[in-house]
Amino acid sequence: MTNWTPDLEARDGPRYRAIADALADDVSGGRLAAGTRLPTHRDLAYRLGVTVGTITRAYAEAEKRGLIGGEVGRGTFVLGGTPSEAPDPLRWTPAPEPGSIINMTVVKPEQKEAAQALASTLAAIAASGQLGPLINYAPHAGLPAHRAAGAQWVARQHRAVATAESVLLTTGAQNGMAVATAAVARPGDVIVTERLTNYGMKTVCATLGVHLEGLAMDEHGLLPEAFDQACRRLAPKALYTVPTLHNPTASVMPDARRMEIAAIARRHGVVILEDDVFGFLTPGVRPIQAIDPDNAIFITSLSKSVAAGLRVGYMVAPPRIMAALESTVRSLHYSAPALPSEVATRWILDGSADRFAAHQREEDAARQRVARSILPRSAVCGDPASEHLWLVLPEPWRRDDFVAEARRRGVLVINADTFAVGRGSAPHAVRVGLCMPTTRDEVARGVRILAELLDNPALASQSIV
Repeated sequence: MTNWTPDLEARDGPRYRAIADALADDVSGGRLAAGTRLPTHRDLAYRLGVTVGTITRAYAEAEKRGLIGGEVGRGTFVLGGTPSEAPDPLRWTPAPEPGSIINMTVVKPEQKEAAQALASTLAAIAASGQLGPLINYAPHAGLPAHRAAGAQWVARQHRAVATAESVLLTTGAQNGMAVATAAVARPGDVIVTERLTNYGMKTVCATLGVHLEGLAMDEHGLLPEAFDQACRRLAPKALYTVPTLHNPTASVMPDARRMEIAAIARRHGVVILEDDVFGFLTPGVRPIQAIDPDNAIFITSLSKSVAAGLRVGYMVAPPRIMAALESTVRSLHYSAPALPSEVATRWILDGSADRFAAHQREEDAARQRVARSILPRSAVCGDPASEHLWLVLPEPWRRDDFVAEARRRGVLVINADTFAVGRGSAPHAVRVGLCMPTTRDEVARGVRILAELLDNPALASQSIV
């Protein structure tokens, strides 16, 4: 980690913006090289005599300008480049120059078509004469029209069983996870999940004081016998699971196992929190919620299929839980903003969202083909429909050494430790996101570097000298 401390003496304006400006100047002046790890928020705040919140805002501003990027669980790194202002969301960004950092830590949709459609959609909303309700407080569960559109979307793209009355609007799947967790569990309660799970759920449970217990899994996902034993031993309030294109392993749970998991949950009175954010990529797979809609809270969003920054999510819940969810929404954020939900509703009703999702499926499949044509077959795990893949490292590679060596060569991937639940040892593996790179060529460049590391085990020994 660098000891970088920005010079703020001659800079006016808000401190966070001055820090971001200083960072931009140091990148453009060559004083901060691409790949440099920046100080933690707390360390830099101490050096500058400002609050941690100020550093958080400064780093967010720098990330918005395309200067830095966060690697979950590892830190914040300089991405290179010298943009002077926030990127225009309507302008398609060209591929970075060879030799620059290739960030493969984030899983997000391509968004090009959605960005191009946004201006005309906002213009249509402005011309509708119905802006009043969209900037007012919305009902806790969302406006009726938005809930109805959400029911159409989750039924059409995810095969969930939904009506307008069973849908609740959220600000993305992460918010849905927080709302569902807070509604069914209290501090000290137990929620069980796969032993490797979505990092976002780990942070939700840590924030809410809920104990998250990891359970055994195999290449098909959560093991039913492990779940049954945990129900008897721990009396959990809920099971959080990602059965379709699991994050991080990209596995897809077979239908027969989904039925078994649903039966175990009902037998023990355990609510299922099903994260199906990737379900649109596998239209032939039915969610657990469709097997037992009376005992599952279905969580998804448009963040992987349409636009990550739209922050529109949908939760489908049985009637017995809906009141608790609405009450939790009221406590946490009152209601999801109506304006983004209106954009999403219009795209769902006119078919645009389906078109964006179809394009994303095609792009994901193409990028998987690129990656799998380069990487050794023995190392690649997960379904080829996924937006990421799980790379199992051969001996003598260790996950920390591989991530560090990949970073030194300009590729950022995520260590398995980020997803591990509890103190048990994580497997020697990394998650490789295929959608953050701008182009397929950039994916190929990044994957070739990873393949070269896999093919040279001697580098594993050198990395620890």
